Amino acid sequence: MIDFELTDEQRLVKETAREFAEREILPYARDNDRAERFDESLPKKLGDMGFLGPILSEEYGGRGIDYQTYALIVEEIGRADSSARTIVSVQTSLVGSAIEKWGSEEQKKNYLPGLCSGEALGCFGLTEPNTGSDAANLATRAKKVGDSWHVTGQKQWISLGNYASFALVFAQTDPELKHRGLGAFLVPREGFESSAIHGKLGLRASDTAELSVDGEGFLVGQVGDGFKVAMSALDSGRLSVAAGCVGICQGCLDASVKYAKERQQFGKPLAAFQLVQEMLADMAVDTDAARGLVQRAAWLKDTGKPNTRETSTAKLFATEAAVRAANTAIQVHGGSGYVDDYPVERYLRDARVTTLYEGTSQIQKLIIGRALTGVNAMT
Repeated sequence: MIDFELTDEQRLVKETAREFAEREILPYARDNDRAERFDESLPKKLGDMGFLGPILSEEYGGRGIDYQTYALIVEEIGRADSSARTIVSVQTSLVGSAIEKWGSEEQKKNYLPGLCSGEALGCFGLTEPNTGSDAANLATRAKKVGDSWHVTGQKQWISLGNYASFALVFAQTDPELKHRGLGAFLVPREGFESSAIHGKLGLRASDTAELSVDGEGFLVGQVGDGFKVAMSALDSGRLSVAAGCVGICQGCLDASVKYAKERQQFGKPLAAFQLVQEMLADMAVDTDAARGLVQRAAWLKDTGKPNTRETSTAKLFATEAAVRAANTAIQVHGGSGYVDDYPVERYLRDARVTTLYEGTSQIQKLIIGRALTGVNAMT
């Protein structure tokens, strides 16, 4: 039986995260979005609060908290600004969790404390110009040179890539082996160059880069583990994205309720109109459902139970719900929702990409379908 009632500690963490987000993130979100400006001071502030790598062991600089509490932190950060939530997700779920689970003791001690403190940024180098969901067919290559590896290739849509001091790069060591030849490599900054990607629909204050990798890489785990490393990281990352989208849903609902009670039309507040209440109710139901699915997946992770299907379910529902909520919120706000005087237009732009990265909505459906039937629809 899953108990979703918050403990006193969880309630305190959630309140602390909300207060931090409203003080350090929300006041600057619109201007950073307009300027496509990555706030270089924010990672250290997040680290000081213990919001980077909180699920990682205290031995390596984390807080050792459970996934259910982590989801609450990510929700509050996402409610304020999805660009800020991206920092938490990449540092914690994609890079940090992968190193802690698969890395050597030396790698954990060298890389994790900096990730948790925000003094170092890492990036997750999986996607390529011609390879997204088809992770087994990467063009990036890793060649054994003596006792080390040399990694070469191109990566695209890499969050934090322009500011990262190292990259977790996935490369093929033997194309004939397909996914069994994949390796995960820690590539220091001197081993790759980056260029910024501009003109994005949303997440404008989040750094996104193309990487050109040509340098020494340090193997994480064993050759052939790369696919498992990537999939385990994505399982954690999908929960983080879903939790952030619960924050978008909640932010849309909060903004819409406030606006509907204040805005007067025909001599009464918008909230008095039945169809407006219907839109608010739809957002509330989606928000509650998304939060419940996220907490279920987090509980399964915390208890060590299989959770790939449930995590994909949470990611699929929460991301699509965030798009619906933001679109509906703009409808509630009318013309005012179409400009950035209110946060709802940014919520819609930021939500849209969540149905694409870390596995599209269609990929999530295939994962769920495979779990239900035992049949892989992609082979």
